[in-house]
Amino acid sequence: MSSQPRSAATNLPSSSPKSNALTSFGSLTDDQLEAHLQVFQYGVFELTDAIRPSIDLQIVPKQGYRHDVYVDPNSDAKVPVIMASASRQRLFDLFIDMIDSLGPVVDVVLETSHRHNSGHQDFYREHIDLPVLKSILYDYEELLLNDGCTGIAVLNPKRQQEVQFDEHKLIIAYGSPLETFERILIQHDVYIEKSMQFITEAEHVHTSSEQMLEQFQTLAMRLGMESDGDCDLAC
Repeated sequence: MSSQPRSAATNLPSSSPKSNALTSFGSLTDDQLEAHLQVFQYGVFELTDAIRPSIDLQIVPKQGYRHDVYVDPNSDAKVPVIMASASRQRLFDLFIDMIDSLGPVVDVVLETSHRHNSGHQDFYREHIDLPVLKSILYDYEELLLNDGCTGIAVLNPKRQQEVQFDEHKLIIAYGSPLETFERILIQHDVYIEKSMQFITEAEHVHTSSEQMLEQFQTLAMRLGMESDGDCDLAC
C-alpha cells in the first residue's frame, strides 16, 4: 500500500462507477429528484446529505461492517480491509476514533471529484501531528459529512495502515492488524455482517455545491497541501 494512496477503495469489488448513478436518475423530473434527495432516513439509519441510494432502493442503507480484500494493482499483494457504514449521528466520531489508533504523527490525503471532467484529484500532506489534524477536521466536520465530492484518508506508512472516509461516507480501514479497528466499530455499535451490502454496490447519486468546493479549497490550504497533478487549488 502506497504512502500516498489514491482512493484505494475504488479498486474494491464493492465499488461502482460514479457515472452509473445517472442511468435511472436522469429519467426523473426535478420534483421527483428533489423528493428523493429529501429522504435521509431508512429505518433507524440516517444518511448525510452527501449521497442517496437508487430510486428503487436496490440496496437499503444500514449500519454494519464486513471484511474485504484490497489487491494492489502493481504488486498483486493482498491487503485486509474492513468496510463500514454508520448512521450520521455517530459517523464522524467513529472516524475520529478510528484515526486515533494510527499513532501520533500521520499523513493525510484529501480527494476531490468536484471537477468532473478531470476525474479525481488528490492533495497530500505528510507528517502532521494527529491532534493538529483532528482540530482542523472538527472545523470542517459539516463539509466532510455532507459533501459527496470530498473524501479523506489518514495513514501511517510505517505501520502500513490507513483509515479512509470516502466520498460515499463509508469508512474503510486497511492493513493488519484489523482487531483494533473492529473494537472501535463495536464500541460505536457498528457490528459485523458478512453479507453486508453498501450503497456503492448499486446505483446512487452524489450531491455537492460550489460552496462546498470553496470549503474544500480552504481545508486543503489549512492543511498545507499540494496536489498530485497539474491543476492547483484554484482550478
